[in-house]
Amino acid sequence: MTVKNIICGICAAIGGYISYLLGGFTADLVTLILFMVIDFLMGLALALIFHRSSKTETGTLSSSAAFKGIIKKIAELMFVVIAQRLDIYLGCAFIKDAVIIGFIINELISITENAGLMGITSPAIVEAIDILKKQVGGKNENNR
Repeated sequence: MTVKNIICGICAAIGGYISYLLGGFTADLVTLILFMVIDFLMGLALALIFHRSSKTETGTLSSSAAFKGIIKKIAELMFVVIAQRLDIYLGCAFIKDAVIIGFIINELISITENAGLMGITSPAIVEAIDILKKQVGGKNENNR
């Protein structure tokens, strides 16, 4: 066996185990991962090219902010693993789907916000997101 074959085998085993933990690479999970990658790349472009990142005071790239973003995405995937295990334990098949759909919506909102900061406007969507944020923010402040 060559070193290359050993490394490929180890990577395949790790990838297979991650796939098992996530419940397989279903269409909804692939969509979530794709949206995560798009959101991360748009965030990088926003910081590197447009210098309009909301994650730093200067709006430019920060390795700390990028690292936090990656950690948040990993945490989202950990919640998917937890939801998958709950589905197995409870004998149902909807908890993982609900968690993934929630995270997909969250990623889509972030992508839309990043696009707006880049100057790509979609007025109806951006306005709807702003209204929802104000309503949720208002409820949170009143309920404290």
